[in-house]
Amino acid sequence: MREISYSQAIREAFVELLRTDSRVFILGQGVWSPWYVGTSMKDLDKEFGRGRIIDTPVSEAATTGAAVGAAIAGMRPVVIHPRMDFMLLAVEQIVSQAANWHFMFGGRVNAPVTIRAIINRGGEQGAQHSQSVHAWFMHVPGLKVVMPATPYDAKGLLVASILDGNPVLYVDDRWLYNEVGEVPEDLYSVPIGKAALRREGTDLTIVGSSYMALQAIIAAEALAENGISAEVIDLRTIKPLDDALIIQSVRKTGRLLVTDGGWTTCGVAA
Repeated sequence: MREISYSQAIREAFVELLRTDSRVFILGQGVWSPWYVGTSMKDLDKEFGRGRIIDTPVSEAATTGAAVGAAIAGMRPVVIHPRMDFMLLAVEQIVSQAANWHFMFGGRVNAPVTIRAIINRGGEQGAQHSQSVHAWFMHVPGLKVVMPATPYDAKGLLVASILDGNPVLYVDDRWLYNEVGEVPEDLYSVPIGKAALRREGTDLTIVGSSYMALQAIIAAEALAENGISAEVIDLRTIKPLDDALIIQSVRKTGRLLVTDGGWTTCGVAA
């Protein structure tokens, strides 16, 4: 099977859905610029037009509100926040509106919006540009949160997110963009809420998501050199959490280590 980068896998998911589903469109800051979103959006505006790839003013609340409204009206919008920190300016639209819409109308109306939030640690980013606040959104009923770690999952979970009937927060980390892995050319999806067993072990269970899932594999390899057999679980989705796989693993190993790129207090590890 051919190999492509994480960033290319995201772009490929967008291309295939934009070609096959007229309801899909993308809006957000800098979506025409590789400086904001890397190569994951390269030339999409040229192929699909700037009526479907919409570069917006710097107003997270307005952009997200427009996407939520379009979703309620029957479209499948993807709103992109190139820095996750500033997505907090749209909490009202995400938490109070999109996540609640299904419940407020007795399940008769949904808001199938995908919110793509990019973690920007490192490089030239300041403190207010490089925070990982994904765990905040685990508390929100009606909102799913996915954090792919591999190119395969980057494509498959993005497809699943866009086709899901309710709002999904899709979190990707810039530190993963150059990771390379096998990705099918066909359109496929990865089930939301299903973790992946990346490495089997008997002494310790290490759990992580996104960039930290790859770090967990590196840690397991280092532990193996010292005679410790670590099992690695890539959560892939942090809401809903695949606690069944975690419990099954810990029953075998008897020990659990959770790694996460966010803050420790009330974080994913909590």
